[in-house]
Amino acid sequence: MNEQKKQYHTAFGCYGIAARDGKMIVIDKTGGPYIHRYDLPGGSQEPGESLEATLIREIKEETGMTVSNYSQIGTFDFFLPWMWRNFTHVHHVAVFYQITQMEGQFELPKQFDGQDSSGAHWVSLSELNLENASPLVLKAVEWLKHQEIPSEATVYDSWSVL
Repeated sequence: MNEQKKQYHTAFGCYGIAARDGKMIVIDKTGGPYIHRYDLPGGSQEPGESLEATLIREIKEETGMTVSNYSQIGTFDFFLPWMWRNFTHVHHVAVFYQITQMEGQFELPKQFDGQDSSGAHWVSLSELNLENASPLVLKAVEWLKHQEIPSEATVYDSWSVL
């Protein structure tokens, strides 16, 4: 990018990490800078909604499953270039939760304005990489391996919207 001033859009959301047997639940993303990639189930708060209520609602909307046990891991943030409206970059702030119990089964998400999931499924951690996954998924894989929360943001100097 040349010397023009960077304009940041801040996105904030709550996301769940559900993993077992070397696999993690991901959604197929249908919008935003992570379109056509695997992403974590979760998303933005509605007005007056708590973090926990956001997590539970978003996971239900995107996967069809009901979260019944979870714990907050921490907050992660990501910077990446993305041309959208008048913005040149996104600063994505994400509160991560470890999901330890869910009920139900995967269901195709109901489509409505703002729905950006076309379904959820289990994917092997070894299959997730920069070519097919969002920064959130990549950070979740890293967290699952090391159980550490970084003190600094993850910065992508370039990002391919697929």
